[in-house]
Amino acid sequence: MVDQTSELAERIVRFLDANHVVSLATAGSLGPHAASLFYVRDGFGLVWVSDPNSRHSRDLEADARVSATVAPDTSDYALIRGAQIHGTAHRVTDLDERGRLLALLVQRYSFLAKPKDAPAKMASAFDSAAVYRLEPARVVLIDNSLGFGHKDTLALSD
Repeated sequence: MVDQTSELAERIVRFLDANHVVSLATAGSLGPHAASLFYVRDGFGLVWVSDPNSRHSRDLEADARVSATVAPDTSDYALIRGAQIHGTAHRVTDLDERGRLLALLVQRYSFLAKPKDAPAKMASAFDSAAVYRLEPARVVLIDNSLGFGHKDTLALSD
């Protein structure tokens, strides 16, 4: 297990907190698939809500192994920064844990605080959404400002 107070761990946490969209890659019976999702960080885990019938959610039911990336948009190669995340993801079914994670999402995204005030379609989607959590085994932090293709790897499990 990694020392979660290490300098690299702190850089990863700051990077993940500064961004909001993860591109989640799954594989299922229809082949590889990627989906962009709002997330909140919980430890090194990433949490999101999604329709349990969406392709990526169905893929997770069949195979929990995932890859994900988080990266801000830039047109300058020297400013490219990103996180490559490898691990497993699952639907959170424990009601207490689901409630705790939903509260984290609402805290980060104020528009979720009052889904009843949102357009009817969004409120309905949020009410029926499932909560998912990505548990990283490895996070690679890419930072071209430290040199082209510079990578630092944090292994979170053996």
